[in-house]
Amino acid sequence: MAQRSCLWNCYWAHREMWKSHDSFLQEIVRFSLWCRGITLLMQVVFNLLMPDHTADAFSPPRLLPCTLGDRAVELFLGGLGRWDAEHFLFIAEYGYVYEHNMAFFPLLPFIITGLAHGPLLPLSGVLTLRSRLLLSSALLNTFCCTLAAVSLYLLGCVTLQSRRSSFLAALLFCMNPASIFMTATYSESLFALATFSGLWQLQKCRILAGCAFFSLATAARSNGLVNIGFLLHSGLKAVVQKKGRSGQFIKKLCGILLVILPFVLFQSYCYIRFCLVSHGEDQIPQELLQLAVDKGYRVRRGPVPIWCSFRFPLAYSQIQSEYWDVGLLRYLQLHQLPNFLLAVPVIFLAISAILEYVAYNLDICRTLGLWKVQTKHANGYYGHQVFVYVAHLAALTGFGILCMHVQVLTRLLFSSCPVLFWFCSHMLQKNEPWIWGLEKSKTASNPVIRLLWAWNSLQQRTQILLGYFVGYWVIGTALHVNFLPWT
Repeated sequence: MAQRSCLWNCYWAHREMWKSHDSFLQEIVRFSLWCRGITLLMQVVFNLLMPDHTADAFSPPRLLPCTLGDRAVELFLGGLGRWDAEHFLFIAEYGYVYEHNMAFFPLLPFIITGLAHGPLLPLSGVLTLRSRLLLSSALLNTFCCTLAAVSLYLLGCVTLQSRRSSFLAALLFCMNPASIFMTATYSESLFALATFSGLWQLQKCRILAGCAFFSLATAARSNGLVNIGFLLHSGLKAVVQKKGRSGQFIKKLCGILLVILPFVLFQSYCYIRFCLVSHGEDQIPQELLQLAVDKGYRVRRGPVPIWCSFRFPLAYSQIQSEYWDVGLLRYLQLHQLPNFLLAVPVIFLAISAILEYVAYNLDICRTLGLWKVQTKHANGYYGHQVFVYVAHLAALTGFGILCMHVQVLTRLLFSSCPVLFWFCSHMLQKNEPWIWGLEKSKTASNPVIRLLWAWNSLQQRTQILLGYFVGYWVIGTALHVNFLPWT
């Protein structure tokens, strides 16, 4: 029921776009579905042509016998269940059995479990639960990625006041360098949809609706908590400009609590499950207990974890630190140089976007976007409303470089930061002003396809930018689906 309610809310939040029969939106949907189809086709081809690498990754045993239908699903969708996808599929099938599973937030497993036991239940005669979960995630992420592109377009129209820039940015999102993660059993598509929809609602001054989407983002990924910054900035801006009303402040306060709530509830669940060992009993299959013994995984029946005795017993931060060595400056090691090289393009792109905005809006940046400042650029990428998104990008980039596994910056930023797509859209239009020609503003022919067809006549900077998007899309798919390290 909750899964159906979530999808129903997404539908009603986007009902305005369908009423207008906007040609831009139709092209975005068409291009997004085309890109997802290409990704699915590529992962099948690369999975058949390239041997799987033997990686030290989470790989639980398959407890149910494999059917002919399962083999077909594995052939066509098997590449979508690699690396962290195994965690999401395992959680959806068995729950949070191992301690380190709790690093993966519950919204995606919760929804695909509902789909596997609901609409796809009639397939249970030919497909095991895992195959139905894998199929559910492919369908869900295709749906979410498409709506996320639409949400990004609507957000851009309100923020940039430019349909063309927003349209091009949404098309770039459909083929972004983290495309494989938008299709595989990862939470990036779901998170992008919730975040972009929440930002759009916030820009339309629908505070509680925006916070409801932010709450879903937090239930999908821990970095959803960062979205609180948009509410705080909006509140401070209202105080400084003396535009705030008591009702608005109460809504924003309730909204902040709503955004935090999923994180608190999930950490409470983790505490109850692993710290209160006398609370209930689990029926864990013997094969999974044996895997815990072989790999050194902690299960509930084992010793109480050390984080249970902390003043603030947060399972997430302790698990990230212990199992993945995440922490301030802990990833800055010489042997991690290849991963830093992998993240160089997105870091360069993010820094370029920040510096470009700061160079044209020094006064806005000095006042942190809180005071009204006279500027030549009321709209577009240099507009006053873009500041908070640039600050958001700067915060995530800095945190990612200093505290995270730096290679995940690619999918983190491309699933979280709309300003990254707005900057790329701005640069492409600046370098190739001919892409719109003499067309009317509502024409929806695809400028990305036009750029790719005119490759030899493009400026070098345009070729580098598009080459990065397409190259990481293709190479990333090839490596990821064969258990090779990627972003």
